[in-house]
Amino acid sequence: MNKVFISGNLTRDPEVRYTQTGKAMARMGIAVQRRISRAAADSGQQTVDFFNLTAWDKTAEFCSRYLSKGSRVLVEGRLQTYSYESQDGTKKSGVDIIVDNIEFAENKRNNSDGTPSRQDYGDSPSSSKNSKQNFDDDFAGEYIADEDVPF
Repeated sequence: MNKVFISGNLTRDPEVRYTQTGKAMARMGIAVQRRISRAAADSGQQTVDFFNLTAWDKTAEFCSRYLSKGSRVLVEGRLQTYSYESQDGTKKSGVDIIVDNIEFAENKRNNSDGTPSRQDYGDSPSSSKNSKQNFDDDFAGEYIADEDVPF
C-alpha cells in the first residue's frame, strides 16, 4: 500500500500548467516539522523536511485558486519516484507526493463584514466590496456564515 498523510505549510504558490489534452497539473512545495531525537524533543528542537507536491485535475485547480505560499494544509496522497537525465548528462532522481486530497489546516481569518479575507481564497481583488462580490460568485451568489455550517 502506498499512502501518505502529511501536514505542513506550503513553501511556494501552486504553479499550474495544462497538458496538451487540457488536464490541469499543479506543483508546489511543503515544509513539515520533525523532531530530531527523543532528547531533542524534550528540549523542543525540531528540523524541517521539504517535499514536492503534484496535484492533478480539479485538485490542481483548487490548489491554484485557494492556496498560496504559507498556507497550512493537510495532504493525503501517494509517493511516486522519478528519474531523468539532465541536459549536461547527469542522472537525476527524486520523490514527489501525488496529492489525492488536500484540506485547509487552519481557521479562516475574516474581514470586518464577516466575509473570508482574500488571503483565505487566493484571490486579490482591490477592495473589500470586490472581495465580497468574488466570494458570492464562487458560491452561486449565496453567502454562508460559519455558524450555518454543520461541521
